[in-house]
Amino acid sequence: MANTNIPVDLILKNMAEATDSAQKRMGKAADVLLGDIEADIATTPYDVVFEVDRVQLKHYKPVTEQKIKTPLLVVYALINRETMLDLQQGKSVVENFLKQGVDVYMIDWGYPSRKDKYLGIDDHVNVYMDDIVEFIRQENKVQKINIMGICMGGTFSVIYSSLHPEKVLNLVTTVTPTSFDIDTGLLNIWMRKMPVDQITNTFGNIPGDFLNFGFLLLNPARLMLDKYVSFFEHLDDKKFVEGFVRMEKWIFDSPDIPGETFREFIKDCFQENLLIQNKMVVGGQRVNLKKLTMPLLNFYGKFDHLVPPEACEKLTSAVGSKDTEDICLGTGHIGIYVSSKCQLEFTPKIVQWLSDRDKQPVQRKRAAATAKKPTPRSSGRKSKTSAS
Repeated sequence: MANTNIPVDLILKNMAEATDSAQKRMGKAADVLLGDIEADIATTPYDVVFEVDRVQLKHYKPVTEQKIKTPLLVVYALINRETMLDLQQGKSVVENFLKQGVDVYMIDWGYPSRKDKYLGIDDHVNVYMDDIVEFIRQENKVQKINIMGICMGGTFSVIYSSLHPEKVLNLVTTVTPTSFDIDTGLLNIWMRKMPVDQITNTFGNIPGDFLNFGFLLLNPARLMLDKYVSFFEHLDDKKFVEGFVRMEKWIFDSPDIPGETFREFIKDCFQENLLIQNKMVVGGQRVNLKKLTMPLLNFYGKFDHLVPPEACEKLTSAVGSKDTEDICLGTGHIGIYVSSKCQLEFTPKIVQWLSDRDKQPVQRKRAAATAKKPTPRSSGRKSKTSAS
C-alpha cells in the first residue's frame, strides 16, 4: 500500500491557529459592536437661511477666507438625500469645498407629503430653485451664481440654466443623465417599459422604499449579498463598521418623490428622451440646450451602473457653450463623493475650474445690489424665510 505522506501535524497546527485567530477576531468584534459607534452624518455646521414649503436652503459656515467670490449652489436629486455630500469628516465634499474657500449653499428638498403629489418639474425648477437662486444673488449682491447639480438634481440644473441663463455664471454637472436613449444599464431599459401612469395613480407620491428596492435589484449580488459578507469579514475594524453604518443610514433615508415630478421625468426623459433633443417643455417653455452658453464642467463615473457614461457624455456637445470639459473618473455612482482617491481629484478640480472663471458681469452689478429680496412662492401654501 502506497504511503500518502499527509502532513497531519501541519493541518492540525493550522486549524488550531485559525481557531485561535477567529476567537480573537470575534472578541474584538464584540468590543466594537458593543462599544460606542460614531456614525453621525451631515455634521458640518450650517444655517437654514431660506425656507419655502418643505424645501430648505442650507448655508454652510465658512472655515477659511473666501477665495471664490461667487457662491456655489449644490442641487441634489430628489432621490435619497443631500447628506451624501457630507457623509463623514475627512471624506466630505462640503468640508473640502469650505477648506478651499468656497461659499457653499445646498438645497434640502425635504420629505414630500400627500399635498405635494401634484408638484411637477416646473414647480421644482421655476419656483423652488428660482426662489433660492434669487435669494442667494441678492444676499451676496451678485448677478450670477455657480451651480453644481448631482444626478437628477443635475438634470434640474441643466433645465434651470437653459431657462434662466442670465443667473448662472458656471455650471458643474456630476453623474447627470441628459441622454436617455441608451441600452447600457438595466435602469434605462426598465424605465422605458415602466407603466408610469399606473404606478403614479396608485401611489400618489412614489415611496422611497419602493425606489430603493428597485435600485437594489439592479445588482442584487453586490448590493444585497456581497456588502454584508464584507461587513461580517470586517466586524473587528471599528472604522470600517462606522463607515458601513453611515452609508446604510444614508441609503435607507429615502424621501418619497412627488408623483407628478416622477411621471414627467420618466415620460419626458427616459421614455421620450426629449431633453437632449431640445424638445422638452417645462412651465410652457422649451428647454433649448443651446442656451447653455456658460462654462460647463461635466463629471461622470466610468463604472456607474445607474447613470452610465453614455447617459452623460453627450451634454457638452449639445450645449451652446464654447467652454466645456468632460471628466470621467474610474468609479461608480457614489464613489465620486465618498472615495478618498476620487476626492483628491474631484473637489480640487472644481475649485480651480471655478476660480479660473470667477468673474461677474460688471454692467448690472449695482442693479443686483439694490434689488428687493425675493418673496418665496408656493402653490397656495404658507412659506417663510428663516435663519437658524
